[in-house]
Amino acid sequence: MARASERDRELAGELVARARREGLNLVGDNGLFKGLVKLVLEGALEAEMTDHLGYEKGDPAGAGTGNSRNGTSRKRVLTDVGAVDIEVPRDRRGSFDPQIVPKHARRAEGFDEAIVSLYAKGLTTGEI
Repeated sequence: MARASERDRELAGELVARARREGLNLVGDNGLFKGLVKLVLEGALEAEMTDHLGYEKGDPAGAGTGNSRNGTSRKRVLTDVGAVDIEVPRDRRGSFDPQIVPKHARRAEGFDEAIVSLYAKGLTTGEI
């Protein structure tokens, strides 16, 4: 990742100050960073599933296509902030092969810096 700009450093400082004011932990099992990593990974996996199936979740266009969402499976992924439990979507045919966290992979690297940067720039967890 490129070197942080002065504005990125200011925003990161504001994020840390806000977390301290609100009594939030940045790191640790219930830390803000872990929660952000989980949200981003799961959101990316859902987007991959939508792309794979060709229709949005709950879209009637998917009826009768022969393949649809079939719940999720839990997976523990090692990240820079520690182990994060995520829900990986499944499809009925078992043909979904995620790219962001490939099957059988246990390590996801490089997400943490990007997530902190996006959050520091003012994006909400929903927008990230």
